[in-house]
Amino acid sequence: MAHSLSAQKRVRQNAKRRVNNRARKSMVKTQIKNLESALGSGEATKAQDQLKVLTRKLDKLSTTSTLHKNTAARIKSRLTRQVNALSAKTAG
Repeated sequence: MAHSLSAQKRVRQNAKRRVNNRARKSMVKTQIKNLESALGSGEATKAQDQLKVLTRKLDKLSTTSTLHKNTAARIKSRLTRQVNALSAKTAG
């Protein structure tokens, strides 16, 4: 247990941040699942819409310390490649 006032405050701050970060990461994971379900069903337009929403949320998270910017970029890149492949397959 923290004894000094500053250490006690740190414990409180860390608890709040942990709750916020978990909620944000959960929101992103839900968006990824939505996008993957659209990819699985073969709906290219729905997948593109979901990718746009997910990209916006990932960019927002990467500006905070919740998610590293390279992690967000890697997730966006992988999912964008999948959406582009689906779009090319349905168009061609």
